[in-house]
Amino acid sequence: MDAQVQLSQQVQTQTIQVPELPDMESKSPEDVLKWALDTYGKKVGLSCSFGPEDVVLVDMLAKITKKPKIFTLDTGRLNPETYDVMDAVRQKYNIKIDVMFPKTPTIQKMVKAKGLNLFYDSIENRKMCCQVRKIEPLNRALSKLNAWVTGLRRQQSVTRTTMKKVEWDESHKIVKINPLIDWTREQVWDYIKKNNIPYNKLHDAGYPSIGCAPCTRAIKPGEDERAGRWWWENPETKECGLHADPTKLAKAVQPAQT
Repeated sequence: MDAQVQLSQQVQTQTIQVPELPDMESKSPEDVLKWALDTYGKKVGLSCSFGPEDVVLVDMLAKITKKPKIFTLDTGRLNPETYDVMDAVRQKYNIKIDVMFPKTPTIQKMVKAKGLNLFYDSIENRKMCCQVRKIEPLNRALSKLNAWVTGLRRQQSVTRTTMKKVEWDESHKIVKINPLIDWTREQVWDYIKKNNIPYNKLHDAGYPSIGCAPCTRAIKPGEDERAGRWWWENPETKECGLHADPTKLAKAVQPAQT
């Protein structure tokens, strides 16, 4: 019985207390970011893929603090234009950007078992690739933070319609901050133009949403703005896992490690 009590106490000690979060739905993105920096200081970081929303947030952060914490995930399969905008943003704002890479041994095992373009063969394979190239590096980055900022918007996807500006990310056990969640695409681009912010030139070629090169295409007139991401899948499955339950995606990578 004593051993059971001790085990129960250990579990309670390890349980993460969900913080009481303010209702920020009526606040501007700048106000949300100021609150995040005041509350979490160096323990809050922007997860930046250098899409339009992300470069807007970089600009806002750079106007609030001289040393914003910004990290990005380099999957090894990005477009050259994405690297171009990374450097352009870094130089314009004179900021440091932490680049997170996937683990080489895991990539090698996956490619050996499934091939280089495994993601076209099945949803399970695509999730495996996302797990290795994106989720695991993200988890390493978030392990050092108490809160993370994203450029998510409700209009982007059916999987994002219920997200709030400040919420608890149960999957990662961390506070998640979405300052632009209620912005429209037009608002984002108006801000970019007014503030002369560098952006990915693929956007001018019909790519409203950009991920890894093999999994991104230009969209056709009238298509949803994320129609070019994993276009062979249904809209309900179109999340790489960065904003979904990573434990489900983690199972997919196991065959590549055997």
